[in-house]
Amino acid sequence: MKAFVFPGQGAQFPGMGKELFENSSVAKTRFEQANEILGFKITEIMFGEDAEALKETQVTQPAIFLHATILSEVMGSRFHPKMVAGHSLGEFSALVAAGVLGFEQGLSLVSERALAMQAACNEQPGTMAAILGLEDSQVESICEAIPGVVIPANYNCPGQLVISGAVDAVQNACEAFKEAGARRALLLPVGGAFHSPLMEPAKERLAKAIENTSFSAPNCPVYQNVSAKGTIDPDEIKSNLVAQLTAAVRWTQSVQQMIADGATHFTEVGPGKVLQGLVKKIDRSMETASGV
Repeated sequence: MKAFVFPGQGAQFPGMGKELFENSSVAKTRFEQANEILGFKITEIMFGEDAEALKETQVTQPAIFLHATILSEVMGSRFHPKMVAGHSLGEFSALVAAGVLGFEQGLSLVSERALAMQAACNEQPGTMAAILGLEDSQVESICEAIPGVVIPANYNCPGQLVISGAVDAVQNACEAFKEAGARRALLLPVGGAFHSPLMEPAKERLAKAIENTSFSAPNCPVYQNVSAKGTIDPDEIKSNLVAQLTAAVRWTQSVQQMIADGATHFTEVGPGKVLQGLVKKIDRSMETASGV
C-alpha cells in the first residue's frame, strides 16, 4: 500500500522549486498564483540564493508547502496515495494532496499559520534542540525535572527527539541530557519554541482561520501528528490542526501506525528526503523489536 509523506520546516534550500517552475506549465501557473495570494513574490526568494531570507517563518512555511503541493500535482498519475501524512507544517500539504483543502485554501491557511507563529515567537522567545541517543522516556523524564517550559516536541524516530521551550530551560535540559549519556544535545537554528506551550498565542488566530475554511472529507486516511492515527473526519482534522501548534509531532508513532495499517511503500513529496530516512529508521526499529 502506497503512503505519501510531506516534509515540514527545515527542509527548505535556496533554489527550491525553480526546476519545477521552468519545466512544468502547471507548476508555473501555481507559483504565479501563489505570488498573487501571498501579496509578494515568494518565487524570487525561493529561486534565489539568499538562505537567510528563506529561513524567515513567514517565507519558509509557504515555500515548503508550495514545493510539496505543486510537485504532487505535477506527478499526475504517479500520485495515487492510499494514505498520507505530513510532518508539522507538512500536514497542510498532505491535506491538499488528499483533497481536504484546495490549493488556495491551503496556502492561505499556511500563510496565516506562519504569521501567527511568528507573532508568538516575537511575544515569547524560545528555542528547540535535537537530542540523539536517548530513549524517549529518558527525554520525557528529564524535561519534567527541568524548571521552566521545556517539553518533547518532535518524536522523529527512535533515538532522535527534538525538545522545545524557553531558552534557559532548553539549555539546562541539554546539559542534563549530556550528563545522562546523550550522543548529542544540539540547539537548533530556529526562530521559536514550536510545538510547545509558548505557541499558545498563535492558537486563537489559526483556529479562527480554520473555522472559516471549508474542509472536505479526504479521499484517503490522513495520519495526523497529534493523534498518530488515520482519520477521514473533517471536524477531527480541523481540531487536530489547531492542537498541533502546542502539541508534539508524533512522527514515530504515526509511521508505526501507517505500517501497522498496511503501508508498504513511502514516498516523500517536497524538498529533501529527510522523512524517508526517518521512515527507514522507524521501520528497522519495528523489525528489531519484533525479532525479525
